[in-house]
Amino acid sequence: MFYHLFYPLHEVFSPLNVFQYITFRAGGAILTSLVFSFIVGPYLIDYLKKLKIGQTIRTDGPQAHLAKSGTPTMGGLMILVSMVISTLLWARLDNRFIIVALVCTVWLGLIGFWDDYLKLVKKNPKGLNPQAKMAGQMLLAIGVATYLWMFPPNPEFISKVNIPYLKSTFIELSFLYILLVIVIIVGSSNAVNLTDGLDGLAIGNLSIAAITLSLFAYFAGHMKIAQYLRVVPVPGAGELTVFLGAMLGAGLGFLWFNSYPAQVFMGDTGSLFLGGALGVTAIFIKQELILVVIGGVFVAEALSVIIQVYSFRRFGRRVFKMAPLHHHFELCNLSETKVTVRFWIIGIILSLVALASLKLR
Repeated sequence: MFYHLFYPLHEVFSPLNVFQYITFRAGGAILTSLVFSFIVGPYLIDYLKKLKIGQTIRTDGPQAHLAKSGTPTMGGLMILVSMVISTLLWARLDNRFIIVALVCTVWLGLIGFWDDYLKLVKKNPKGLNPQAKMAGQMLLAIGVATYLWMFPPNPEFISKVNIPYLKSTFIELSFLYILLVIVIIVGSSNAVNLTDGLDGLAIGNLSIAAITLSLFAYFAGHMKIAQYLRVVPVPGAGELTVFLGAMLGAGLGFLWFNSYPAQVFMGDTGSLFLGGALGVTAIFIKQELILVVIGGVFVAEALSVIIQVYSFRRFGRRVFKMAPLHHHFELCNLSETKVTVRFWIIGIILSLVALASLKLR
């Protein structure tokens, strides 16, 4: 909005020319969502406490978590609102990637909100029917996949997927690319959801991933840089840097209240749309596979659950003491904060490894 309001006036007042720069508006988006979270956070937490919307803790999990019972949940509303408002203020609203990213964010946010609402307000322990929840995610993913098939980010690479770390190496998936898009959106959404089990764990790693992916988005949208780094050029994708900046600011603002000991949890209201937003962004900028590296912590958490369930059903044995993976390490007598910080460190390392792919081409 600011771009459309102020940039046209730059010929009258030259300092307004800064609104054309993505880096300036991304910085503004970070600060806006961060400050908004700081202001709204305490009021939202108090309101959730008054409504007695608190987390129910599993009795078969780490015993230290029982003290968290009753902690306000649905704090993802703070992230969702601050992120959407900040994006609307600082991004170009005539950019198709911004529009689709916002639609995906709100759609998944509403699914997560409805699930939390049924569990915490209506006291339905099952929440939203799992089939309905998955159907909502699938419907969105199919819609995005269809849109990108009809209007690809770069028509030359409509169904091609770049192999990271290899120079100009692509796999032609043809119509199977639609399936890949669906898997990425649904998978990333649920992977972040599974990771959200320790104070600051999910939002910390998500903030790291947002920073890294924003660099890829900026490079993809800058034709000269894209050509130099040999990444797929995507006209207009640089604007997603503003969107990811809003995510980063909102994430850091939420972390202020979610760090140990957490004053609020994000719930499905936050985790579903945050993971989905990462997946959608990676698809837009044609960095589908590098997302596996950037979000390696989320991938490991999701795989630990899949392995645990398969092993128990197939062989009657558990591979991990408890899944997702962070609970396994807790039951190995590592403190919650140590597990969280070490997973953050791993997330930083993986992001650096991902960025290294820009030179190893």
